[in-house]
Amino acid sequence: MTPTATGVPPPAPRAARALRAAASAAALLLVVLLLLMVVRLPWSGDLGMHAAVLERLRADLFHPGNPLVDEDTPSPYHSPWTVLLALLASVTGWGTFSVLRLAALVDLALFVSGVAVFVRTFTRERAAVPLALLCLLCLYGVRLFAWSGFPGLTSLCLTLAYPSVFALGLAFHLWALLRRAVAGAWRTPAFLGLGLPLAGVLLAHQFTGAVAVLGAVAMLLGARPWPARTVWARVGAGAAVALAVPACWPYYPFYALLGTGGLDAIHRPLYAHLPARFCLVLLGAAALAARARRDRRDPLVLFFALGLVVFATGGVTGHQAWGRILPAVLVPAQVALALETARRAVLVPLTAAALLVGAWAQAGVLTYVLRPAAVPPVLRQVRAVALWPSFAWAAREVPRGQTVLTDDYYALRMLPAYGAYTVAPAYPDVFLRDEGRRWEATHRYFAAKTSRAERLGILKEYGVRWVVQRDGGPGLSPDDPALRRAASGPRGLVLSEVVPGRSGGAVAAPAGSVRAGAR
Repeated sequence: MTPTATGVPPPAPRAARALRAAASAAALLLVVLLLLMVVRLPWSGDLGMHAAVLERLRADLFHPGNPLVDEDTPSPYHSPWTVLLALLASVTGWGTFSVLRLAALVDLALFVSGVAVFVRTFTRERAAVPLALLCLLCLYGVRLFAWSGFPGLTSLCLTLAYPSVFALGLAFHLWALLRRAVAGAWRTPAFLGLGLPLAGVLLAHQFTGAVAVLGAVAMLLGARPWPARTVWARVGAGAAVALAVPACWPYYPFYALLGTGGLDAIHRPLYAHLPARFCLVLLGAAALAARARRDRRDPLVLFFALGLVVFATGGVTGHQAWGRILPAVLVPAQVALALETARRAVLVPLTAAALLVGAWAQAGVLTYVLRPAAVPPVLRQVRAVALWPSFAWAAREVPRGQTVLTDDYYALRMLPAYGAYTVAPAYPDVFLRDEGRRWEATHRYFAAKTSRAERLGILKEYGVRWVVQRDGGPGLSPDDPALRRAASGPRGLVLSEVVPGRSGGAVAAPAGSVRAGAR
């Protein structure tokens, strides 16, 4: 818009004002919903792992060891972000879940602000930013999908405190800064500084790090005018910093993660039900096609193409873990649709309809913050990711730093959040050499034909102090002389303490142990 004689821009057209107001109101509502999730902190997924990481770092900042089992191994979860949160917890004395709520608040602010600054490098249309937030949160498909590292509404509701959200928000800021640095031919120190956020993303969440790298490459290849040689040299210097910092990170050998296997099976679902999960993103693909006709080196088009190549290659070659690159396909398409809708009023009805369909598919997240009686009947029919049962009843009994033997799906993933260890890790661990042996011992303990003597031997070998099992299920009976019933929970679960001296020498409780607080 051109200013009037008084220096004040003329009023925006009525349609543009209406679009901006509607998009801003809808985006604000979703941000408020996410703020409620900061308070609620719904638990269905890896929250226990990230809480366990804080517990270990709080116990020993310099040698935290494995987050899940009682072994002195490095862990890729010990990132600069989690170390900073642990330092905050130590200084303030706040509990682990209070720190995670603060992390969720910071993650949300970083994500929203990152989207805003990134979008503004493409357009000054004021409706573009709220439209981009709406597309990133709602433009997916008609089948519910949630995974860490993806900015969908359901995903963010469940993963807001995760390092993956921190890494994604930081990636948006990085892409925006990189575009401005190249366009403005910033000096070498500025480009060196840009290597630090990329290193932070790589260390905090390696999968999002791969997305960030593809995005950075796309922003560079799509820069107009083509950067001068001096700018490319400065980019190389920044890239060197981004590569060097992870190599120097003391908590885990970053480059040892390259080429590690064992993650394909758990990522196979990323290649399932693609049309139902992501059909609405086709609108974004159409927007990318329109942008490609105007500029074949459009950064969003290049970003989408790079992500699609990697994702398709993973599916063809059987490397399903490469499916975690999928945000590099979704994000540019979603942002492109927001940009095109902001500049072309004819797209508004179609985009609005797609966003409503996508929002309805995820409307079940409202049940996370509403009391059961307050949930409208129509929402009770909408599918939502079920939240997990509480293990506060067991956490109240188990001191931090003691080992629990269980094969219960939820107990394995939740008890470490309160400071306990488990015999077998709930998640694949590339640095834990005896992971398979630990799982074999766990399965053997709960096998119906295993002898009492063999079970006692497993308790002794792994220093087990507590057992969580189904009452009447396989394993030593809670009434066995080697065990003492300590607490009972839902689903027929029983927590039993291993009695020293009656279990073949199982270790006693560590001196000065502190009982875990219940969430």
